[in-house]
Amino acid sequence: MSHGSNAEKSFEPARVFVLTISDTRILENDRSGDLLVQRLEEAGHTVVGRKIVTDEKTAIREQVEQAISQMNLDVIIATGGTGFATRDVTPDAISPLFNKHIPGFGELFRMLSYQEIGSSTIQSRADAGLCGQTLLFLLPGSTGACRLAMDKIILDQIDNRHRPCNFRDILGP
Repeated sequence: MSHGSNAEKSFEPARVFVLTISDTRILENDRSGDLLVQRLEEAGHTVVGRKIVTDEKTAIREQVEQAISQMNLDVIIATGGTGFATRDVTPDAISPLFNKHIPGFGELFRMLSYQEIGSSTIQSRADAGLCGQTLLFLLPGSTGACRLAMDKIILDQIDNRHRPCNFRDILGP
């Protein structure tokens, strides 16, 4: 079966929360967050919330837990804090919340990223996992990395019509 879209199946928009992790960004200059929202809305998904939190493990984890418990989400997309700098703690904060890790996401992201930025992609700790029934994608903070992840991986995998498989079919409505 070739990959693509099942035109016979009706589209079910995902409910998505966008989280930017940064000590310096605000909504007015959060280009990566803007790109994520734009790509999601263009694809027909519902952005139910957006927030910026500092690069602090506790703040990140609390925001993710709050969003999951209060917003009836399908997906959280977090951008920022996935590198190796001292302040980059997003994977460390969120990975303990995963009940299922999705190692293929980070592997595929780095493979695709290598084609654009070469060996520098080895510094990315982009990751994904499942927290209960909510998908979490952890992306680098750069706009280019967010564009790559959305256009080459995430938008397909959160579209319930994508074939031969997608996360939405597995997780249910």
